[in-house]
Amino acid sequence: METAKILEILGYTLPSLVTGGVAYFLFESYFKDQQNTRRWLLQKETNKDLLPLRLQAYERLTLLMERIHPAQILVRNTPVSNDKKEYESFIIDQIQHEFEHNLSQQIYVSGECWSIIQTAKNATVQLICIAAQNEKVQTAADLREFVVSSLVDKASPTSAALDLIKQEVGQLW
Repeated sequence: METAKILEILGYTLPSLVTGGVAYFLFESYFKDQQNTRRWLLQKETNKDLLPLRLQAYERLTLLMERIHPAQILVRNTPVSNDKKEYESFIIDQIQHEFEHNLSQQIYVSGECWSIIQTAKNATVQLICIAAQNEKVQTAADLREFVVSSLVDKASPTSAALDLIKQEVGQLW
């Protein structure tokens, strides 16, 4: 008789345990799905607010790359004297000032993009320095001509950065 009672209790308990287990897993799955949905909605809302800021950062960094493009900065800033070292220093200061003005934009772009922008700035400064050290360059006007003519055959250091900025903006959509 005891065995029959135990089997009867097991007959009622086992389906209850299976039903409880299935209900537990279904509810757990449902709650995880709800949590993921809430997280996705919050992320969507955040991205809605963040997208204009990121686009503005990419716009400002594009403008930075255009403003420190060697040909652009040399045309925009004419030498006040014939001293090439003074002009070199002035141009490098202008590049550094433009860069510092846009430092805060790095929080809105990828690390790779910011690294390329820093590299483009440093390469532009290096291009100016190397041109100033050339024996053919005697005056500030010679420096301008030398730098601009050296860019005829090759891309400027800012070109790669501009390409990456365009690529990242394309990925935002």
